[in-house]
Order: sequence, then structure tokens, then C-alpha cells
Amino acid sequence: MAYFLDLFSPETYEAFGRSRRDVSGFRKRQFNAAGKIHPGDKLICYMTKLSRWMGILAVESEYFVDASPIFYPESDPFVVRFKVSSVVWLDKERAIPIHEDEIWNTLSFTKGHDKTTSTWTGKLRSSLVRLDDADGQFLERLIQTQAGDGRFYPVDEETYQKYVTQRVRRPDGTVSVTVPQDEKERPEPQTTPADVRESARIQAMLARIGETMGFKIWLPRNDRNAALHAWTPKPGTVLDALPLSYDDTTLKTIEQIDVLWLKGRSIVRAFEVEHTTSVYSGILRMADLLALQPNMDINLHIVAPESRREKVFQEIQRPVFSLLDKGPLSEYCTFISYDSLEELAKVDHLSYLSDSVLEEYSEEPT
Repeated sequence: MAYFLDLFSPETYEAFGRSRRDVSGFRKRQFNAAGKIHPGDKLICYMTKLSRWMGILAVESEYFVDASPIFYPESDPFVVRFKVSSVVWLDKERAIPIHEDEIWNTLSFTKGHDKTTSTWTGKLRSSLVRLDDADGQFLERLIQTQAGDGRFYPVDEETYQKYVTQRVRRPDGTVSVTVPQDEKERPEPQTTPADVRESARIQAMLARIGETMGFKIWLPRNDRNAALHAWTPKPGTVLDALPLSYDDTTLKTIEQIDVLWLKGRSIVRAFEVEHTTSVYSGILRMADLLALQPNMDINLHIVAPESRREKVFQEIQRPVFSLLDKGPLSEYCTFISYDSLEELAKVDHLSYLSDSVLEEYSEEPT
């Protein structure tokens, strides 16, 4: 038996709670991870945003693919599924905050970390990550004890409802959207030379990782010199022109994307680096690209500090980005934190890995 992580947002927590709780579902990108899970394994359930442990599910089948609606009446995105039995499912007020000292000082990925930072969150990037046996056994005992006669942890209902995304109807079904709070009263800080240097360093790191994996690299002409101060590519790695046959409007949009990885005449990955407070420009470019070329099959990523994570998720789930002809932007665009990128850059034998390894370091709205 092994233990794996099952992430829920407040919205998916509510949706699963309304279901029969006999099937746990995941998005299409979880195919590979799902193949490592077998009957007898257990899923330890964690709610993001509230940062609480709230359930144990016992896996009763191999994974299967089924698009029939379970969690949502239309367009259910959680099609990679397992039959499960609900061992424990706690009310949100009984769910246990991860910052409780008993938990924080025991789990291998939190103990020794500062609670006020995000340096510990790497383990909680994605569902179906395997937990250390000791961590899984500890959490299982803790959650089972909590189900018997545990503590009460109040939840501010107004704040909780803000975390629950809204559902809107598309011609092909319904999708989740968020409506971020108006922040116009908070003026955006001016970009400083230090911001520019850090953004260029991240662009250079993305380019270096792509080069190591065997890709050609595109950098916008206006950013190229700054990035090349932090990275010396092999001759021929950085393209002087994109080998793409699109109309001028599409090409001008693509040329402004911060980093592209290309194989032959195809874009494999596209990255926008959002270092400062605003996260609009990169997301808009990604949305523009999908609007101009809805049949283009590209993996899109927003790269930003961990502190901007929730802001990125809010923005890519705005109604305007959720109603694209190709489908919601959130289904094609993921978040990579600076810390995760640094972690990836240090992986041994990077040149032998497929670019699919990025799925282990990127996050999507849960």
C-alpha cells in the first residue's frame, strides 16, 4: 500500500461532497501519474486555499477514463477516475490546518520551514504525488482521530465563499470562472532595474533548461540582450526568426512571448514570466494566441514568484479567458513558481528527460 496526495479546492471539495463519494476524478494531464496508483493505495485529501487536511479515500480500482458527468452536470473536466471508498470525509470546520504545530513539525516537507514563507509548498503542487510512507501513516492516523472526537477550526464563511469559483454556461457546457476583487485602489509599483534583472534571469534559466533538453529557443528581440547576459547558448540555439507559417498578427503575438521552446517548425512550450505585481500582460498574450489560432496545440505556462500563485489562478479563470473558442485558458495554461523552476534546473541528467517532466513542476487550478 502507498499513499498519494489528492488536492481539492473549496469548489471541488463541495462538488465531491455532493457526489456519492465513490469516484475520485482528475484532469487529463494526470494520465501518467494515475498509472502508478493501484487498488489498496490511499489518497490523502488536502484542501487548497484553506490549507487543511480533510479526508482519506481508499482506492478500489485501476484508473479508467470516463467523461460522464459526476461532479458537474455538464463538461465535467475530471475524466481520469478511480473507484474509491470514503474512509474519512471531514466537514470543513473539522478539517485540520497544516500550520498546526503537531502537523507542521512532523511532516517531512514542512518541519524546519518558516510558516510565513512558501518554501514548503513544493510537495503540494499537484494531485497524485506520492507521499512518504511515514507522512501518509501519520496523516491517516491524525485524520481518523479527528473524525472521532476532534477539534473545531472555525471557517470565515464570507472568505470561504470567495474561494468557491462560479459556474457559467458555454455552448458546449459549463466552466468554472473567478471574478477577482477590484484592486484599482492599489497602484501598481514601478518596475525597478532589480525587477528587470530578475525577470531576465528567469528567462535565461528557462532558455537554458530548454537548450539542455534539445530545443531551439526563441526570445523576444527587446529582451534578448538582457537574457544573454545570464546565459551563453551554444551556436544556433537562439533563433533569429521563427520558422512558422502564420499570418502577421499571429506572428507578432508569438514573437512577444517571453520564451519559446521549438522542435523543428513546431512550438512545444511557451512561457510568460510575470515578475512584478501585475500578471495581466502575459496571460493576455496567451489568450490572444489561443483566440487567433484555436487549433494550435501548445503547452502554455505562466512563471512567477510563489506569492503570485493565487493571483495567476484567479486571472486565468476570469470569464473572458474561460469563454475562448478553444476552451477555458485554465485547461491549457499552468503556473510554475520560481522555486519550482530552480528545482527543475538542478535535476541531474536533464538532457535525458522529456519536456513532459514540466508537468511535475507546474500547477493548475484545482
